[in-house]
Amino acid sequence: MDQVRSRPTIKLGLMGFGQIGRMIYQLAQHQPDIEITAIADIGEPHILCYLLQRTDSPGEVPWDTFGVDLVIEATGQFRDRASLEAHLHAGSPRVLARTLPTELIDRIIVPGINESSINPHDRIISAGSATFGAAALLLQAVTGVAPVDSVSITSIHSYSSDQPVQDYAGSDYRRSRSAAENIIPNTHEAGNWLPSLLPHLEGRVTTSALNVPIQRGSLLDVSLAFSDDSITVDAVNDAIRSAARSRPELVQVSEDPIVSSDVIGQSCTVLFDAPGTIKAGNRMIKLLGWYENLGHAARLLDVARLYTELEAAGV
Repeated sequence: MDQVRSRPTIKLGLMGFGQIGRMIYQLAQHQPDIEITAIADIGEPHILCYLLQRTDSPGEVPWDTFGVDLVIEATGQFRDRASLEAHLHAGSPRVLARTLPTELIDRIIVPGINESSINPHDRIISAGSATFGAAALLLQAVTGVAPVDSVSITSIHSYSSDQPVQDYAGSDYRRSRSAAENIIPNTHEAGNWLPSLLPHLEGRVTTSALNVPIQRGSLLDVSLAFSDDSITVDAVNDAIRSAARSRPELVQVSEDPIVSSDVIGQSCTVLFDAPGTIKAGNRMIKLLGWYENLGHAARLLDVARLYTELEAAGV
């Protein structure tokens, strides 16, 4: 506790009070070095004890009035550089997006992968996504065992707030269908960004997604084609167990046959399903990793803390 209290206080602004925004808020209540200074959302403010600035545009929030050190863009709607930069124009020294960007920004940070790369000049930052962070940690551990020729990742993801509960006439055929009644094939951009953190995977990663009718708890189904046919299930599992021993707050291992509801409430980035690893043929390994948005909310606070500590150190 003394170590936590010795950290510099971080004054955070939250843009968006959806599921991840609320998780960040709840986590912050138990972390003495985190102060949520202002929250902006289009919803009614009666559930908040802090100021709830009613707006739907980043540039409309007067962050400088609240003295924030960093704004967490938690809506998931503003992903291009210009939209994120609007938070800076409104007075925030930095903005941290909870989603992957649509174009190059100053930095994407995934705790456990590239914390050491942070720079005091970074202003527009992303912590990736829950899927991205979970995949990156698994791949970092496993591809250290032996070289891989290709990786295929399918995210079996709980439905999200932008999906309709009933069928409606939207712009996307599949995403117009009821999230509560269908398994919906979807795309995922994690494969485009993973090589920026793991360069040895450049041109080797393919990603897709299936949105399924559950509210929380998601699963990564990862298939790796190794260059060496001597690869074993034990070698892969042991590599991830080693990662879990090194960074238990990020990677956990389940030796039990778990299901999606068992990951709810887990604040790690990924919960590796050791019994789920199988070998197919000579060089193919398939593995499973569970995750949920609470873990991503915790990582957003971790990244915010990294930059505040960097400033406090005068770097």
